[in-house]
Amino acid sequence: MMDTSTLIESFADFAKQKNIDRPTMIRILEDVFRNMIRKKYTTDDNFDIIVNADKGDLEIWRFREIVEDDSEDIWEHDKISLTDAQKIEPDFEVGEEVAEEIHLEDFGRRAVTTARQTLIQKVKDLEKDIIYQKYKDIVGEIITGEVYQVLSREVLLIDAEGNEISIPRSEQISKDRYRKGENVRAIVHKVEMVNGNPKIILSRTSPVFLERLFEQEVPEVYDGLITIKRVVREPGERAKVAVESYDDRIDPVGACVGMKGSRIHAVVRELQNENIDVINYTENIDLYIARALSPAKITSLKIDKENGRVSVNLKPDQVSLAIGKGGLNIRLASRLVEMEIDVFRETDGIPEEDVDLDEFSDEIESWVIDELKRIGLDSAKSVLALNKEELVRRTDLEEETVDLVFNVLKKEFE
Repeated sequence: MMDTSTLIESFADFAKQKNIDRPTMIRILEDVFRNMIRKKYTTDDNFDIIVNADKGDLEIWRFREIVEDDSEDIWEHDKISLTDAQKIEPDFEVGEEVAEEIHLEDFGRRAVTTARQTLIQKVKDLEKDIIYQKYKDIVGEIITGEVYQVLSREVLLIDAEGNEISIPRSEQISKDRYRKGENVRAIVHKVEMVNGNPKIILSRTSPVFLERLFEQEVPEVYDGLITIKRVVREPGERAKVAVESYDDRIDPVGACVGMKGSRIHAVVRELQNENIDVINYTENIDLYIARALSPAKITSLKIDKENGRVSVNLKPDQVSLAIGKGGLNIRLASRLVEMEIDVFRETDGIPEEDVDLDEFSDEIESWVIDELKRIGLDSAKSVLALNKEELVRRTDLEEETVDLVFNVLKKEFE
């Protein structure tokens, strides 16, 4: 049967490998042995446990008061009859205290085996808890992991201590390609306990990741001289970042971009060439909206605060710039200013190569045309500049209706 010193030494070695500190190790040992005592003696309150984990020593002492053989108290857990006490030492007398050492083998082989398994399990649980707490404290921070398995739904990485961390498909930039053994940077997005195991989820698509990259590349952001007010992204495609400086001598946009784009280039490269517009934040909402729509230059705008919408007028050559490829620019600008932006072209007549929507009234129902005009689309090309998802999102039209509109308008230019 395993003796005390072997049990404790093997546990101490295991705990050290798992980076468990001494006080915690001793607490675990005490807990497990107190549990053994309670199973055998129903209570542990008259027992002392002395652990010296370094030497592998364990002493368990049981304390009982000596009472007369015919005393009613004899059945209490902390009392012993005079006759039984004198078997331990002949000159004991009533009223004295007996301190008796209990040996591990007194508990029996099964109890000791169980204790050993419990000790190992407790260390494993503690290790999981340590990992959970460690990552819980750094949610929102950038870490680097090494790719060790690429699965269809997630990429598994290993951190510096060998713990498994994951980037799910939804948190990957679509252009990301992972190869086993390469290092990947991401932020700690969230930490969960799944079936008793810590699940650490990283993200490369979160706006916070972009913010942290700016902190790493731009000292003024790290030092708090420049504040990032808001970040909106379509990961891997485009992002808009509103920045503000608390020091008039610092140009926040210039500082973030760097000489010849040196600072922003590092961020863009990390995000798979995501196109990043850095704009100067301002409390002046009209100016903020105008900046959000860059690179387009607006002529005028009207805000409808009640409905959270803004109508923007632009010269015809600026409309496609404002909308952007697949509606990306206007979508991000709307999210940046937290209002729905409707774009209107400022022109007396529609250019020749374009056609006014009213001319399609025989093929497209008038309420559909009104709905398109409501969001600033008054010509065939202005509608075709958007993709289907964008139109469905910004109007009250069904997908089938949008498909019909597209078919009708495209025929015009074939």
